[in-house]
Amino acid sequence: MNWTVIAENLPLYAEGAKLTLFLAFASLAISFMLAVPLAFLRNSRVTAVRYAVLSYTLVFRGTPLLVQLFLVYFGLAQFELIRTSILWPWLSSPMVCVLLTFVLNTTAYTTEIFAGGLRHIPVGEIEAARAYGMSRRTQALRILIPAMLTRSLPLYGNEMIMMLHATSLASTVTLLETTGVARMITLTDYIQFEPYVTAAAIYLALTFVLVSGFQVVQRRWAGYLENRIG
Repeated sequence: MNWTVIAENLPLYAEGAKLTLFLAFASLAISFMLAVPLAFLRNSRVTAVRYAVLSYTLVFRGTPLLVQLFLVYFGLAQFELIRTSILWPWLSSPMVCVLLTFVLNTTAYTTEIFAGGLRHIPVGEIEAARAYGMSRRTQALRILIPAMLTRSLPLYGNEMIMMLHATSLASTVTLLETTGVARMITLTDYIQFEPYVTAAAIYLALTFVLVSGFQVVQRRWAGYLENRIG
């Protein structure tokens, strides 16, 4: 095995890891802001609104992320209306297409996670907020959203890890994140094992840090739920 090549390309792996983290956390941050209001709409009493959100989440949770990425990156270019629109300079960029696809995908999963968290809030907490005279906006900000997030933490942590791993698909559309760097080394130096083992080690290290950090957050903000269950 030739680990000298890996040592020489460690700066490339570092840049790839930075891009991996950027893609993961940028997608998660944008999707978080979208998923919170969508979770309320997912539980709306208005049937049309509820089923519209359900249709969106069903489509993006029911189809492979790789297919979605190819449809956005390669498929949109087939439409002349899009190629001649003001959006084309952005939609022709691999980075924008990857972020758009990742955001749409993880928002669908996060919406269902948060909507489930809302449905599991005890009725007594909502009735207490109403009895206290809180407006709907105040109820949402002080009661519903915090309770929804704390109850969703375990599943949302899994979604964050899945999103981190999903960034490896960005290499299929020319982005040199961690997996893309490994693929480039295999093509230029004709070695297969070492580049991907190194990439796997980087993903493992990032996942370990993410899981450890999330456990701290969960103990800090959702520890009372564990005590209640116990």
